[in-house]
Amino acid sequence: MAKMAKFSFFSSSSPKYTPSSPSSFTSFPASPLNQTFTQSMVEETMEKAESVIRKWDPNAPSFTKIVSLFNHSRREAKEFIRCVRDLRRAMHFLVSEDSQSPKLALAQTLMQIAMARLEKEFSQILSSNRDKLDPESVSGQSSTSSNSEFEDFMGSDDDYDSDNELRKAGESITKVEKAAAVVMSDLKAIAESMISCGYGKECVKIYKRIRKSIVDEGLSLLGIEIYKGSRFHRMDWVTLEHMIKNWIKAAKIGIATLFRGEKLLCDHVFSASNSTRESCFYEIANEAATNLFKFPEFVAKEKKSHDRIFPLMDLQAAISDLWQDIEMIFHFDGVAGVKSQALTTLQKLKVSIHNALTEFESTIQKDSTKALTPGGGIHKLTRSTMSFISSLSKYSCVFSEILADHPIPRDTRLLESYVRTPISEDEQHNHALSVHFAWLILVLLCKLDTKAEHYKDVSLSYLFLANNLQLITETVRSTQLRDLLGDDWLTNHEDKLSAYAGNYEIAAWSNVFMSLPEEPTDLSPEEAKIYFRKFHTAFEEAYVKQSSRVVPDAKLRDELKVSIAKKLVPEYREFYRKYLPMLGQERNTEILVRFKPDNLENYISDLFHGTPIHASSSFSSSSSSSSWKSLGCVSG
Repeated sequence: MAKMAKFSFFSSSSPKYTPSSPSSFTSFPASPLNQTFTQSMVEETMEKAESVIRKWDPNAPSFTKIVSLFNHSRREAKEFIRCVRDLRRAMHFLVSEDSQSPKLALAQTLMQIAMARLEKEFSQILSSNRDKLDPESVSGQSSTSSNSEFEDFMGSDDDYDSDNELRKAGESITKVEKAAAVVMSDLKAIAESMISCGYGKECVKIYKRIRKSIVDEGLSLLGIEIYKGSRFHRMDWVTLEHMIKNWIKAAKIGIATLFRGEKLLCDHVFSASNSTRESCFYEIANEAATNLFKFPEFVAKEKKSHDRIFPLMDLQAAISDLWQDIEMIFHFDGVAGVKSQALTTLQKLKVSIHNALTEFESTIQKDSTKALTPGGGIHKLTRSTMSFISSLSKYSCVFSEILADHPIPRDTRLLESYVRTPISEDEQHNHALSVHFAWLILVLLCKLDTKAEHYKDVSLSYLFLANNLQLITETVRSTQLRDLLGDDWLTNHEDKLSAYAGNYEIAAWSNVFMSLPEEPTDLSPEEAKIYFRKFHTAFEEAYVKQSSRVVPDAKLRDELKVSIAKKLVPEYREFYRKYLPMLGQERNTEILVRFKPDNLENYISDLFHGTPIHASSSFSSSSSSSSWKSLGCVSG
């Protein structure tokens, strides 16, 4: 503060109140009291002003040199501001009526002392009330007031009371908000007083310096640093992903609270001048806000694989969510660059995400892995693709914006019947999104058809398709994809799944089904023995072969077991019941008839777990499966 006390008020930026320089008042608003001011009133004003102002001379050897006027006595602060106002009016009168009056020189001296005091008070209030001027407290106050706060501060009531000053704020505001309102009122009163007396540059300079340091410090505490593109080229993904998460949190606080609160404070303190408050906010916020939005731009420039685009979509969603605040806070020309930077960042994020999505589709189409999935299980391409697509469905709003700006050229008329016909306006908006998701899944299904052809066993091809389609439909059913694709899409693909399962049964078990007589007929014991051998051989071959097959989904696994058992066990039980007695006289009947109907159920219950069984040991004993019997597929 000592440095401020030495500040020369005769600098080129300060008006000089001298009798020979009446033009220095041309920037002041005309005072309506000039017409009624008299010489006696000038003397009375000067006498009162000198008494009050000299008492609070910041360079005087008294307690007032180290005491804050506004903290010491708000009543005296009110009186001091009133004296400055009246002194200014008296100086207007002297310049217009008697520019050579010696009183003008005294008035000028008093004005310099007053401005030095107000400058000191302004700096102290800004510096010592940072907690009361935090963004959240400021945001609770109105950015502007229909009546001048300066006039409220200078109201006609002689007994100044902070509660009276705040009565319009209502009883519901908190103590913190009340304290913030008092500080903001004091700052506004001082600013309007200094600006009206021609000391606006000094006032604004202090305000910019202190408030800019607070904004910069706030962003630093949020983890925001000065970003340079060269750093991102060397950064590993784990570090960058952590920085993205931190930036999103910091940006929400920085825009919605820090910059918004700073804008409201600036608008409040300098509400008397649009140009002043815009200039102040520009100096305080422009550089920091522009730097803030450079981070996602630098991230967008780095080439990302499709599996790393979700943090980019998080960035886009965060900026889109903040866009209303961005437009409100950075609405005037001086800070239009911030909005431009944010818009540029959004566009580059969209391009980067679009490129990654195009690369994702290409990755599916170009997948050339020839390794067959053991047992006809789920291919890793299916898992990775559906995991990605289901995650992508959580970003429907972001994805819709990207498709709107970067429509993907393709003929999707064949897909129209697969997705729900849009009815409402919202559904129409999402229709392109639904079609695109249906297209991505169709690309995957076509690739799976190609991979299924690599199996030499037809039944294994169908089981592979059934397993993979089961995962696809279940993923759609259990995620937001269901709302996007609709029930018709699910029904169509579940029907296709049932067809794959049915074709598997025919290809894998038809020899067993056909090994028994087609129609009830009377067989001789020799013919019965032939059919028993034929059935046992066919079942053993099918069982050994199918024991290595795998069905990961429990529901599909049980449905297949039940379906096979219902087609096989009842017919075999009837054949067994009718013809086994004929073989009563045969030696080694247990070798000839190796399967009892109940054993058949147990064998079937052990299928589709991917555990191959060798023929030499597979039928040495039969296991029981309580879980299978609980399905109740056949009666004993």
